[in-house]
Amino acid sequence: MGAAIFIFLILGLIVTAIFISPILTKRRRNRIKKRPFPPLWSAVIENNLPIYLRLTPEERRRLQGHIQVFLAEKQFIGCQGLQVTTEMKITITAVACLLLLNERGEYFPKLRSILIYPSTYFVNQTVAVSDYVVEERRDARLGESWVKDQVILSWEQVQRDTKNWSDGHNVVLHEFAHQLDQEDGKAEGVPILPNKSDYLVWSQVMTAEYQQLCNDMQQDIKTVIDSYGATNPAEFFAVATETFFEKPQQLLEKHSQLYELLQRYYQINPMEWVG
Repeated sequence: MGAAIFIFLILGLIVTAIFISPILTKRRRNRIKKRPFPPLWSAVIENNLPIYLRLTPEERRRLQGHIQVFLAEKQFIGCQGLQVTTEMKITITAVACLLLLNERGEYFPKLRSILIYPSTYFVNQTVAVSDYVVEERRDARLGESWVKDQVILSWEQVQRDTKNWSDGHNVVLHEFAHQLDQEDGKAEGVPILPNKSDYLVWSQVMTAEYQQLCNDMQQDIKTVIDSYGATNPAEFFAVATETFFEKPQQLLEKHSQLYELLQRYYQINPMEWVG
């Protein structure tokens, strides 16, 4: 009898923790968001994120809150002897948090660490070239997003992308879009959507747009969306996200359905930031 009561008590505590934990997390995050935003951080963002001053005051306030929560929950690790600076952390976090700007939900819940390399880095990869033959290749990388707990970035590429905002290329937007896609444990170009009915529309629009990009690549037609998006549906979502934030006007003109789909998903309209 005593053992049964003990088990019920343990189960009760577990259930209580499951229900209370999200409430406590939300309260903790709200407290973090209310902290004064350091002037140095504002200066870094104004200098390194070209669209920051085009945001409304309310959007800037929300972005600052997200940045504070992100920095409190994630760790940054320098690789190959790189010393991580405040500028690096704030710049990367500010761009990543654009994806969360209008209270999309969680703060990349599976992500624990952001690894930063000074520049292009190399990884050894085993590739099957036939049923019986594999090759060892040394691949150059600018960024990666792991399903488990890491994003890897080249700081040199981050700097290049922030200085050339509006060219449609942004390694931070790209890799953190992958994080959104990978929240359910899979990378297939379908992030977690608010309603079940949203998945049908997402599939219809994304499939049609992906196939169109693949067809355009085969016919050597110039496209607004970078050709790397034709690699697979997961890469298409990440590349489309880059285009949505950096080239909204061109995307809206050429791919209105895709633009509207991403606008509903991210709950923002980057056309309002076009200078």
